[in-house]
Amino acid sequence: MVVDGIDEADRAVDRLFHALADATRRDMLRRCVRGELSVSRLAAAYPMSFAAVQKHVTVLERAGLVTKERRGREQLVRTDPDAVARARQALDALESAWRARVDRMSGLLSEEEDGPDAGRGPANGSDRKGPDG
Repeated sequence: MVVDGIDEADRAVDRLFHALADATRRDMLRRCVRGELSVSRLAAAYPMSFAAVQKHVTVLERAGLVTKERRGREQLVRTDPDAVARARQALDALESAWRARVDRMSGLLSEEEDGPDAGRGPANGSDRKGPDG
């Protein structure tokens, strides 16, 4: 589904969560948090081709979760801690929106339980005075 009005910030969050949606990429990210690793060293840890590992690293890089730096023949991969903070901020914003929505729904349900005549005596109105007083 395509939504009108998606800006670059929304696209960045989409890339971020797309990258984090894959267990292999999350594992790569955890490994790089401990210290920078070469793509070759990362590839040695997985039962997949070097090219497949490079593609995963590219997805992480596009999402801003890692940076790559060439040193000689190797490309070193390093986690960007600010990207993890951006993911947390995006989740916090979603949580806030949902909590506000639940609070509004709870408020509406409470009003409905209380009814329109809440606090005015019996619901049938038998204690109300007629027009003659």
